[in-house]
Amino acid sequence: MFDLAKLGTRMQGLRHDRGMTLAELASVTEVSVSMLSSVERGQKAPTVVVLARIADGLGIGLADLINDVEPRRVIVRRAAEQDAVDEPGGWRRTIVSPVVPGVNLEWVRTTLPGGCDAGEFPAYAPGSHEFVLVEKGALRLSLDGQVTDLLAGDSVYFAADMTHAYANPGSEPCVYSVVALIMRPRGPQRG
Repeated sequence: MFDLAKLGTRMQGLRHDRGMTLAELASVTEVSVSMLSSVERGQKAPTVVVLARIADGLGIGLADLINDVEPRRVIVRRAAEQDAVDEPGGWRRTIVSPVVPGVNLEWVRTTLPGGCDAGEFPAYAPGSHEFVLVEKGALRLSLDGQVTDLLAGDSVYFAADMTHAYANPGSEPCVYSVVALIMRPRGPQRG
């Protein structure tokens, strides 16, 4: 989360640099004077929509508004810390992405032996995405029954809210990476 005091100080400084009053900023952003004042005092956490309106009203991008407000983080996941799973059928998948709280992104590197079928995977929630890069060998990707054959160097994107399957139709091992941005399903959460 943002350091609200830093955000407020930055916002107020940018507003003053532009010679704007709170009322003038409120007029161009359609955000109330009381909300703007509360944000500048570090008393309220604005939504992303409100932040975007404030940034637009100040004539800057959202990233420029929150620059140096949000703590910069670097998360390293060493090779020895990556989770590798040997699956039935002789294939292996390794989760290479670091875990970042609040970010539902997974990067998986998979090796399929020649002739191996990894099986079918269920659809993710609507709004989920997958990107696939074939590093070595041949990959057969099935999306709701539609088959696409890929070779080393090929990449593909698909909306991951459909069933999908991976198989190696060749005799040599296939190595591919999947980057999945997974949306959480709406509705009641299970505990």
